[in-house]
Amino acid sequence: MQKNTPKRLDAFLSSLGYCSRKEAKKFMRLYKVCVKGEDVFNPALKALHADITIDGEPLDALSLTLLMNKPQNVICSHDDAGVLIYSLLPQRWQRRNPKLSSVGRLDVDTTGAILITDDGILNHKLTSPKSEAIKVYEATLAQPLKGDEAEIFASGTLMLKGESKPLLPAKLTIITPTKVQLEICEGRYHQVKRMFAAVGNKVIQLHRSNFAGYTIKELAEGEYKILDEMLLN
Repeated sequence: MQKNTPKRLDAFLSSLGYCSRKEAKKFMRLYKVCVKGEDVFNPALKALHADITIDGEPLDALSLTLLMNKPQNVICSHDDAGVLIYSLLPQRWQRRNPKLSSVGRLDVDTTGAILITDDGILNHKLTSPKSEAIKVYEATLAQPLKGDEAEIFASGTLMLKGESKPLLPAKLTIITPTKVQLEICEGRYHQVKRMFAAVGNKVIQLHRSNFAGYTIKELAEGEYKILDEMLLN
């Protein structure tokens, strides 16, 4: 979408989730829609995104990328049954077109950093195996470490069950005998849990504290923030 291209007001309102195109006329009676400070009521009027305000506030960004601290028992999906991460967002953001989607997934019982975006290029860039985006996890284990796990994970030779290609080297930092920090640059299915299963242990609690350089230290569970577009490029 070109930022400097004029579009009909109803097209902007519907693509950004404020209302459907059919509802635009009614929406413009209920809310103060202005172009360059002037009240407007015709949904067919064309304007630039930057010139439009609703009740004195600028329109939401044309492209939106969020960092969320995903709570436990919330699902990174559009279709599965249960509480979805998108339900934690404003209603209009849930109606955006193109729709917001998570960048990869976290298991339902895993908490922490997840990116949500409607930028398909960014999503592909960060989920591509070639991206090697760094992911930092904090894991609580069922059993104390044996002592050789850091060396095994760093070797670049660890094979996961059912796969034919070894994992890339990963960095294990020991916090206590049953609590660790693991830094990986891949995103294979259930990777962290399967890595510890491969060395005879089990992850009983998992939290992702950092994804692709974005940390959620200041975000409570369920909270999110909009990321600056300039920082993403």
